[in-house]
Amino acid sequence: MEGDGAEGCLSMEAFAQVAEGGVSSPQFTALCSWLVSELRTLCPLEEDVSPTQGPEDAEMFQIEVSGLLNELHCPYPSLTKGDVTARLSTPENCLQLLYFLSSELLAARLQARKVPRSAEEEDKASEAVREIHHICQALGMAEPDPTCSIHQLMADIESKISEALSTLPPEYQQMEPLLKVPLTSEEWETLASIHKALQTEYQRRKQMMVTRLDVTVASFHWSERAKDCRTAMTEAFKPLRVYDSQITLAHLLAAREDFSRIIKTSSGALRDKTTCAINKVLMIGDVPDRGGRPGEIEPPMPTWEKRREGGGSGGNQRWGKRGKKKKK
Repeated sequence: MEGDGAEGCLSMEAFAQVAEGGVSSPQFTALCSWLVSELRTLCPLEEDVSPTQGPEDAEMFQIEVSGLLNELHCPYPSLTKGDVTARLSTPENCLQLLYFLSSELLAARLQARKVPRSAEEEDKASEAVREIHHICQALGMAEPDPTCSIHQLMADIESKISEALSTLPPEYQQMEPLLKVPLTSEEWETLASIHKALQTEYQRRKQMMVTRLDVTVASFHWSERAKDCRTAMTEAFKPLRVYDSQITLAHLLAAREDFSRIIKTSSGALRDKTTCAINKVLMIGDVPDRGGRPGEIEPPMPTWEKRREGGGSGGNQRWGKRGKKKKK
């Protein structure tokens, strides 16, 4: 029992039912192990509790629980005194253990909410909330209930996605994701740093292209006819200057195999899918002259005269070698 399965047992009726099995029940030990794992994410605990596979692991489980309760300074003598292997011999003591672990987890979660988060953590949390809202909107789901647990929300989203995928044609259902290997937390951090570096690089490229666009638009203003349309031209190009990329790591997870195409852009196979009606337009008759021939530009053009004979010395004809002015 892990994840949302254990989350679903957090009720008094479920606790009482699970505690009946005692330490010989894998369901009871799995629930205890899950509560401890959730607690360890919020508290720097040294002790840990592993779930059992059968009754033969019950003794080791009780020893691990004993060490954990000592670290947590458990106030219940029935769980901390006497023979270690006999403390969880009754359903009442097992139920008390579940109550204690769940109360410690609840207190740790409440305490974690009171700790002020940094600006970076706030930005990440806000981004995660926005992504969840976008997912719900895309799937046609209602806005998530603030009291709903993350495990339950993820389960609802997964169920809705499976339902939506079942309605797709077979060729889309068989499409494999582009990223097939699960990544560790360290690899995700590396991937995030690569994504940030690429965003910076593309932002610089965008700035270069915008600068080129500004220069081109400014050249249009040189025309006499364009002087009256200066404002309209500026407004027409303004939306192109404020475009920002919205590509995130979520797009990587959503990418399928057909996104990976290592084909030359001039190949016939690719051109069959990228051709459009404008590629087939032919200009018949007199083609408008685009100009661009410097030799045909009308005067005034700068003219240069050949150097006169004997004029190479310049001012030295009037001045002597030592800088004195010659007498006429």
